Amino acid sequence: MAAQFGRLRKGAVNTTVAAVVVAALAASQAPGVTTDDAGRRVTTGTQPSPDTPAENSATGNSPYYTDLPPLNSPKPSPSAGATPVAPGESEAGIPATVLDAYKRAATSLQQAKPGCNLPWEVLAAIGKVESGQARGGRVDADGTTLSPILGPQLNGNGFANIGDTDGGAYDGDSSYDRAVGPMQFIPSTWEWAGRDGNGDGKKDPNNVYDAALAAGHYLCRFGWDLSAQADLDSAILSYNNSQDYLNLVLTWLEYYRKGTHQIPDGTGTLPSDRSDATAGASPSPSPTEPKTPTTPSTKPGGNGGSASPTPKPDEPGTPSPTPTPTPTDTVHHLENAGTAKLTAMAGDSFTERISTRAETRAGKAVAKVRVRFTIVGSTDATFSTGEKYAAAVTNSAGEAVAPALKAGENTGEFVVRATLVGRSVTLDYKATVTERAADTLARTSETALTCTAGGEFADQVEVKATYKGAVADKVAATATLIKSADDPAENDKGPYFKDADGKTVRTLSGLTTDANGLLKLPKLYADDTAGTYLLRITTAGGATLTVELKVEAAATPSPTPSDSASGSPSASPSV
Repeated sequence: MAAQFGRLRKGAVNTTVAAVVVAALAASQAPGVTTDDAGRRVTTGTQPSPDTPAENSATGNSPYYTDLPPLNSPKPSPSAGATPVAPGESEAGIPATVLDAYKRAATSLQQAKPGCNLPWEVLAAIGKVESGQARGGRVDADGTTLSPILGPQLNGNGFANIGDTDGGAYDGDSSYDRAVGPMQFIPSTWEWAGRDGNGDGKKDPNNVYDAALAAGHYLCRFGWDLSAQADLDSAILSYNNSQDYLNLVLTWLEYYRKGTHQIPDGTGTLPSDRSDATAGASPSPSPTEPKTPTTPSTKPGGNGGSASPTPKPDEPGTPSPTPTPTPTDTVHHLENAGTAKLTAMAGDSFTERISTRAETRAGKAVAKVRVRFTIVGSTDATFSTGEKYAAAVTNSAGEAVAPALKAGENTGEFVVRATLVGRSVTLDYKATVTERAADTLARTSETALTCTAGGEFADQVEVKATYKGAVADKVAATATLIKSADDPAENDKGPYFKDADGKTVRTLSGLTTDANGLLKLPKLYADDTAGTYLLRITTAGGATLTVELKVEAAATPSPTPSDSASGSPSASPSV
């Protein structure tokens, strides 16, 4: 068993010594930890805090394994004459493929979100608590579990009530959601948090590489720095909102930080204790139908053997009380609550925020329901939180407002989908990202640009781009030496640039302004044709600037006197 201190040699310890060992072990536990009759360490009081809705956690606050790390057993009384055996290696080790997935995910996060400071041991601690390291490393060569690891139906019967959100696509259950895979994501969370960790082009919650990378990104959202205890606590509680869950994960984290080792896949010890306190319970290997409650039988009581009466089920035909509908149940549709056209330039924030109103069939506003906003489509746009999802609760007017959208560099259209959490009620908003633009160009110098024919211009042309008075950075631009103010065709004479091979070029495309909106053109040269020429610079957004270039004729060298008068008439000498 996963959290049992070492087995004692048969007959080596009497009852008194055994009690001392168990008592000492229990005393060394963290708060909220007890030891059962078999000497196993388990956590208590594992009901999640009501502060955060279950559907806003990674796992839906599903049950988790409460087994604790092995401890060095206390030394028994000298009279016992024996020493407990240390726990087996399989109990303390991590299966090879699972360990590799954790380390690979942590390495990826060091590059993607270096400020998060996510150690792989955090993923290992959560993976141990959620699935016993993928049920002891029962995974194939690609890291996919040999059979699905599913939590119980989140049907409100002792658990959160989360209706089906994925049509059973991930959890095989079209009635209610279940936590899925080695990191136990609920489908609605996996939908936005899922990642492809093994590069096979799929995001599979049953794959330990995908699940570990998704868990890493989930823990690193909101700019949390996991090297700070407060942020680490917040991140873990967001995974499963229970103080006892936090204590348990931190205990395993400390254990793994002290050192662990790799064991072969499939040889890990299966956990034995769960927070829902169901004897022998474990996440289901495959979807199962909810069991039909059976009528309890009468059992002898403590009153001289008389039987205690068992409550009888309702008689056939007796109407069951009608359950009171929740606010979520009353929502018929989602309505646009005044959101105007969503358009932003690449790299900018959208000025308009998405607002959605939840309404009944009669159009009455529904307050206190949760709406999830998800960015879908081929785009690198995010919410101001840096994530592609956000959630908000409707106010008294039935309105939920999403955080501000921030455009990425990818241009084009994408969709923000508002979904009523717990129901398949959606509303789509179209958003457009346009390319970066400038509306004004100006030279940074007033120096005249002149050159002698056949020479080169002393000054390079530099311009600054702005848009509505603000710096226009990363704006695409083109520079062309044109024939005239009325003819923008490329000139075939006069000044020119040189390409990398030294060849004449009179059009430069693919130029971009820098972070300060500046664009400095390469050096200009002049051919042997004197005259006044024009350089035109244009940007995305329509900004245009025409610069005058003057090429002066080369000076004609003055004739020099000949050293002799050879060839000229000579005066005859006088006779």
